[in-house]
Amino acid sequence: MENKRCALWLYIVFLSFSCSKGNPNQEITDAPQPLLISSSVKDGADDVPIGENTIVLQFDQNIVLDQQRGIQLNGQTVEQVYAAFKELKITVHLQGGTRYTLNIPEQTIKGPRGAFAAEIQLSFTTDDFHDPDIGTALVTPNASVQARKVYDFLREQYGAKMISGAMANVNWNSNEAEWVYRHTGKYPALNCFDYLHLYASPADWINYENTQVVEDWWRSKGLVAASWHWNVPAYEGSADYHFYTKDTRFDISKAVISGTYENTVVRADLERMANHLILLQDKHIPVLWRPLHEASGKWFWWGAKTAEDYRKLWIMMFEIFQEKGLNNLIWIWTSQGDDAAWYPGDDYVDMIGCDLYEKPNANEIAALYTSLQKEYPNKMLTLSEFGGVADLSTQWNSGAQWSWAMPWYDYDRTKNMSGPEFNKEGHMHADIDYWHRVLADERTITLDEMPDLR
Repeated sequence: MENKRCALWLYIVFLSFSCSKGNPNQEITDAPQPLLISSSVKDGADDVPIGENTIVLQFDQNIVLDQQRGIQLNGQTVEQVYAAFKELKITVHLQGGTRYTLNIPEQTIKGPRGAFAAEIQLSFTTDDFHDPDIGTALVTPNASVQARKVYDFLREQYGAKMISGAMANVNWNSNEAEWVYRHTGKYPALNCFDYLHLYASPADWINYENTQVVEDWWRSKGLVAASWHWNVPAYEGSADYHFYTKDTRFDISKAVISGTYENTVVRADLERMANHLILLQDKHIPVLWRPLHEASGKWFWWGAKTAEDYRKLWIMMFEIFQEKGLNNLIWIWTSQGDDAAWYPGDDYVDMIGCDLYEKPNANEIAALYTSLQKEYPNKMLTLSEFGGVADLSTQWNSGAQWSWAMPWYDYDRTKNMSGPEFNKEGHMHADIDYWHRVLADERTITLDEMPDLR
């Protein structure tokens, strides 16, 4: 009898358990739904920053994410979503001046007792990319008419279109631009030259006093840029000249102190450089001038010591050029990211450049762009050198809307315009397939689309 009672009791317990378990997929209706308490981006906001943005949603209870449900931004599935404790983090990449709707479908967010949150929608608008605070005047007093025209043109295009650029092969030519034209039928709008061999000029192989190649480019309505890989003696009395820190003993910390050997060399070089730039000024040619680049990387002698030494050298150059009467320059300082201590100051810089290599992720580039934009809100930004990076259109769509972009040269590909290598489409930094994609974007400005800024 006792065994029968025990068996009956176990049977009743089993039935009770089975009934209470029910359908394992059925929502527990008496559990409270997760409720949204706050969002880092408010519904209806109209000033959300562009670029990479992590939207944080705070709930009233711990949550988990049903991965089978798709969170969407303007109809596109968002891939970077993470739920932990009471927070849902959604990382997106936003363009300027755009209205967005973030949709989190019903039964996507689940509480600890199985109840799902209701559908959530957030609508917001990003900042217009065009910053009204971009400086309207150049830092050079009484800037030339042509320099002002070029700068005004860049301001007008900024955030709407991007100027295409090419780098000279080593120094004083437009070989890379000719290579692009050979294979695409289009010239880039900008050509950058390099006073790399100033110490050796004039010679039978380099003569910066012959400005014909620059004149021809400017006459064709192209923009002229120039950099300076500043070669200095390897040591006092040496006939070998170098610009890499590892190859010279030249000390920038002494170069900014009057009376030193280094200061004498620097001042003589700056006088010489100014005289060559005056040759262009006399022909009414403005120059997008980008000296002393990539300083915080420390691989060039001008960045080998402290940021203070570097700033002093930049200002010394600026002041000597002013004394010489140069007014055709648009001054461009190059950032490597997270190097504000090296910035010479708003009074000495017109635009900010950025040199990027082997950066295939457009979102990472956009994040860097956004950080530079926040650090230098009054300056236009340019991709002053690049190689092995994400497509420019993809960068643009991710928020990196550069004023212009210029790949570095491929020495072997373009050194000889009559050689067989020139007919090949490969390239170390930007091959012809890359250029076809650049030129297919209607936001890209090529030489044939340039106005006459003379």
